[in-house]
Amino acid sequence: MSSDDHPVLSATARPADRTEVTGPEATDVYDVWEPPVGRPARGTTIALVHGGFWRETYDRTHLQPLAAALAEDGFHVANLEYPRIGMPGGGWPGTGTAVAARVESVVADPRLPAQVVVAGHSAGGHLALWLASQPAPPCAAALALGPAADLRAVHALGLSQGAAQALLATTPEADPEGWERADPGRQHVEVPCAIITGARDEVIPEAVVTAYRETRRTDEPVRFATVATADHFDLVDPTHEAYLTLLAELEELGLHLR
Repeated sequence: MSSDDHPVLSATARPADRTEVTGPEATDVYDVWEPPVGRPARGTTIALVHGGFWRETYDRTHLQPLAAALAEDGFHVANLEYPRIGMPGGGWPGTGTAVAARVESVVADPRLPAQVVVAGHSAGGHLALWLASQPAPPCAAALALGPAADLRAVHALGLSQGAAQALLATTPEADPEGWERADPGRQHVEVPCAIITGARDEVIPEAVVTAYRETRRTDEPVRFATVATADHFDLVDPTHEAYLTLLAELEELGLHLR
């Protein structure tokens, strides 16, 4: 089975409780799932950022099962959309700027807990770590699942037919400063972060996170975990055992935020 055939990509979930529109573009939107009535709420909002190598092909739809599961476990959840390569406002820095603005909207949403953890998968993991590395992060913490954490490593491996170069619309040799500003692998996190990888991930190989890990300072608040049985999309499948690791890392992040 290829990653494109993974069951989570076509799985269904209960509908969102509401959808918030934050601007004029179709991507200026996030969907909200709330804990069921009678279920104790955790006082934290999880802002989900989907992957897809920053391309238009994948949108937030495939994270609906994860959003619904997290809500069942007591979290408030906002499933974010953002412009990708070739879309209005997409590419760099537009994609990053849009995600930051969407997270700021979630933080300001009076119906959601203001303590926000950004949880990104794949390219969304790159965006989560990038947000966490800004001088004034809009989030309290970040969780990256199978992330494109180091853009130079993504580029060197030629992942998804040159997706990193397509995002930046240039090469690291032609614009080293631009790449550095976009690359979490050349920055340092400002808030607690956790990274979960799947040992069977063939979409974003272990070498990408290894490259990111090698650039970390010893005092950076970053945790790393690997799920031995997980491939790339298992990491966002709430029916897979990887979900238990995700919950455990969210619990650990929460300890640092209390």
